[in-house]
Amino acid sequence: MYLLEHGVESGVGVREVQRALAFSSPRLAAYHLEKLEEVGLAENRLGEYVLTREFRVGVLKHFLRVGKFLLPRHLFYATMFTTFLIYTAANLKNTAALSLLALILSFLGSVIFWYETVKTWREKP
Repeated sequence: MYLLEHGVESGVGVREVQRALAFSSPRLAAYHLEKLEEVGLAENRLGEYVLTREFRVGVLKHFLRVGKFLLPRHLFYATMFTTFLIYTAANLKNTAALSLLALILSFLGSVIFWYETVKTWREKP
């Protein structure tokens, strides 16, 4: 996860990983970085480890990379439903059945997707 967040462009050193992850020794950090290198996920370039490809496992399957940030996939749906809810509420001129249905569905969709976004965000390692 640390390499995914920090080692994309410039790479990270063994000591940096050891300090950031509070490993007991640099050798332990080197061991894990070497394991990533063995499976083809990282590459050692002059003592700095660089991520060669992203591999989504576990909770990382629920995140998208946007620049340097990892954002939950549900965030985009939550934003879309919230925008639709605001638009529907602002343009509610009459209480016709379709207008109320659109308002209720956009509210429910917004609540559900924000709940999933927060839940996924809390599971982030």
